[in-house]
Amino acid sequence: MSIRLLIAEHHRLFRQSLRVLVERETNLLVVAEAADGREAFDLAMRHKPDLVLMDIDMPNLDGVTTTKLIHGCLPNTKVLLLAIHDEDTRIVTALQAGAFGYILLNVDQADLLRIIRAAYQGEHVLSPSMPDRFARHALAAVRQTGGDSHTLLSGLTDREREILACAAAGWTNKEIADHLCVSIETVKTHLHHVYQKLSVGGRVEAVLFFLQEK
Repeated sequence: MSIRLLIAEHHRLFRQSLRVLVERETNLLVVAEAADGREAFDLAMRHKPDLVLMDIDMPNLDGVTTTKLIHGCLPNTKVLLLAIHDEDTRIVTALQAGAFGYILLNVDQADLLRIIRAAYQGEHVLSPSMPDRFARHALAAVRQTGGDSHTLLSGLTDREREILACAAAGWTNKEIADHLCVSIETVKTHLHHVYQKLSVGGRVEAVLFFLQEK
């Protein structure tokens, strides 16, 4: 059975090179490529990949926000961040938002493939060249990703979280309804319940709450 991947990287040549490298392996399959954060979220929702290789510097929606959206909708999809700098504080933020691991772009090909397979098996992994001090901080962030139980978001149902994440990605009620195969009224009802549970006045406040929490 193949591991299904989405590659989200805004540099086309690097994105295509990653695809060639990954698909040389018999059990790795790239189901889609994304050039910006919004496209990455849309394609993740469409294909529901096992893993996402996510550039932290994505346009439109940055890698941290996109990671949070994907994690909010697809908790079984693991996001691995790709970044140039080894002490980027955004990495810790993204790990806290639900990213599963972190890969420096100077990683060896063999290590990249090893990290992909290890993440698929459920092992939290970080780039081998990450400084020890920062690695400890990042790993602590990974272990805290279950801490959503202390936030109001934990009071939302899975469907409500999914709809809120879609709204945060800029989807209209019709787009959400079409994706979930439900009526627009059903989406509105779920959103109304979200507003009540989060004690907010409407969509904008709910989206801001979702993006700022944890």
